[in-house]
Amino acid sequence: MTTKYTYKEIWLIAYPILISLIMEQLIGMTDTAFLGRVGEIELGASAIAGVYYLAIFMMAFGFSIGAQILIARRNGEQQYRTIGPIFYQGVYFLLALAIVAFTLSLCFSPHLLKLVISSQHIYDASISYINWRVFGFFFSFVGVMFRAFFVGTTQTKTLTLNSIVMVLSNIVFNYILIFGKFGFPALGIAGAAIGSSLAEMVSVIFFIVYTWKRIDCKKYALNQLPSFQPETLKRILNVSFWTMIQNFFSLSTWFMFFLFVEHLGERALAITNIIRNVSGIPFMVAMAFATTCGSLVSNLIGAGEIKSVPGTIRQHVRIGYVFVLPLILFFALFPDLVLSIYTDIPDLKEASIPSLWVLCSAYLILVPANVYFQAVSGTGNTRTALGLELCVLAVYLAYITYVILYLRVDVAFCWTTEHLYGICILTLSYIYIKKGNWQKKQI
Repeated sequence: MTTKYTYKEIWLIAYPILISLIMEQLIGMTDTAFLGRVGEIELGASAIAGVYYLAIFMMAFGFSIGAQILIARRNGEQQYRTIGPIFYQGVYFLLALAIVAFTLSLCFSPHLLKLVISSQHIYDASISYINWRVFGFFFSFVGVMFRAFFVGTTQTKTLTLNSIVMVLSNIVFNYILIFGKFGFPALGIAGAAIGSSLAEMVSVIFFIVYTWKRIDCKKYALNQLPSFQPETLKRILNVSFWTMIQNFFSLSTWFMFFLFVEHLGERALAITNIIRNVSGIPFMVAMAFATTCGSLVSNLIGAGEIKSVPGTIRQHVRIGYVFVLPLILFFALFPDLVLSIYTDIPDLKEASIPSLWVLCSAYLILVPANVYFQAVSGTGNTRTALGLELCVLAVYLAYITYVILYLRVDVAFCWTTEHLYGICILTLSYIYIKKGNWQKKQI
């Protein structure tokens, strides 16, 4: 097996990403843990509203992944001073996108959700969350460009520090605003939204101060604030546009999953939100190594080390399993302990256990699926990645429509959608890496 990186080198790059992603997941876990002690309606509504927010946010994240691929390629080519302009054009674009997303969300979210949510209680709580959560667009959209810079230049330790600051801020803000502490009113689900947005603001402030004080800004041309450069933005969009569309459709389909489950009842939706948050930890572990793989694939191609790509992908699959398998085994053996984090309602915990077991089994497929799919994006062929994703999502949507809306199966069986998605995306991505013409892709 031809490789350039040792497992230790992969780990040194991946572990800060892993910690940062887990810390980001802890924001959602904190919201769920607090709201699980407010009520089942708030718990269920935060699932729909949270995924609704994520579907929009993932367009910005998709743009940043494209920018990250470009930054990683320039970093591999040692063209360091071209990285700053890529970063700043990305920030300009995402701030403009945040304004559009904020305005459209406030105007159209109430009408859209009214059409698709059957429970009035869930609807009211969801709108209460979204009306405050959308303020976070301005901070989270800028934050993902900082993440793209640090991952693309393999300076990922910064992400760890930033994530710790963000999570601690979120815990403090949520505790104060959800339950009404230190003289503040108890805002419930709205407090969770405000707390998360404030935590994202703190995160961006940290990134700005850290970059200014600790990074060699002159090396990357970050010390010069450029004017708007259409050609640079066009180059980024040539890579990232397809990733933006791909991520939006991916999360929109995930949003549809929660909407369909909501039609099975408020209890089913509450269970699904708990399982979504439990799944977040192994998912973020898998994604940390998958993201690292995508970045290293781009660096390898930029450095002319194409023969090392397949071996590097397999390395990431192995190390992904090393970390994910013990985690899902722990979840499967001690479900009550894990579920107690999210709710203190005994029958809700008991009803969630079968869904948790189904989810754990899905990660046997999802680990290699995520690694291979991110490797496809790392080659710079983001249009191909979009095509693969859309094919899989079409199958996914047909499946959830049939088993949830038509058959109205138990909520645990609904989670077999993860098995279907993993098998399909792994098969297509593996075939592309094995037989596709990606070696000479220029970006």
